[in-house]
Amino acid sequence: MDREAATRGGALLWEAWQERTQMDALPADCRPGTLEEAYAVQDGLAESAGLGLAGYKIGATNAQVQARFGVDAPFSGRLFADHVGGSPLRVPANTVNFYAIEAEFDFVMASALAPRAAPYTRDDVRAAVASVHPAIEVPDSRYADWLSMKAPDLIGDNAIGCMLCLGPEAAGGLDHDLAGQPVIVRVNGEVVSEGAGANVLGDPWNVMVWLANHLSARRLTLEAGHVVTTGSAADVVQCQPGDTVTAEFGPIGQAEVHFER
Repeated sequence: MDREAATRGGALLWEAWQERTQMDALPADCRPGTLEEAYAVQDGLAESAGLGLAGYKIGATNAQVQARFGVDAPFSGRLFADHVGGSPLRVPANTVNFYAIEAEFDFVMASALAPRAAPYTRDDVRAAVASVHPAIEVPDSRYADWLSMKAPDLIGDNAIGCMLCLGPEAAGGLDHDLAGQPVIVRVNGEVVSEGAGANVLGDPWNVMVWLANHLSARRLTLEAGHVVTTGSAADVVQCQPGDTVTAEFGPIGQAEVHFER
């Protein structure tokens, strides 16, 4: 796939995002078949969007999801500044194609991690992080049946990224045991899912290390101020218009999303 084809594929996905339409798949001449092509299509989507970069989202952070999509590692997408808000976050009607949430531990960077030859370690990454936050991601896809798609399709589709609700900074968050921290998700006050930080690569910090090295290999910098989502620590929860969702992370805090009718 050449640059022109990747740009065209990204433009088609961004057009579908803007118009809230869905497709079966990209046309064969601009459909990514490899991870390299997939990130090129995602680059094309970002170019078409022309939005500020707020950070990165990570998908496929557990073995079951990786097996489903035929990969042996996570994959990343972009967080666009216009699509990140505080808690509580209200999602206007007719914003997403499917109503779902992911409860996540998120990080905000204090300093940049630039591309380099040596791999980044956990200590390197921890020293560059400013804060830990409770968060709820609202994913979406421009594919009608995204669960049947392959990993390159999903990566090109911004790793099914859409909106992010970023909760307040956790007091002393860098010192908490995130892997052992339980997570409770409620819809309209009723518990619908429970999880823990260990569900994402064994520890949300492991996801951060993966991203730092993934971006370094792609010659991209994780900038100061960027937000990083680390994948769903509980089940992906299906919702309906009118639902209010809360994700509780104990001493880390909580985040809330309301889907307007």
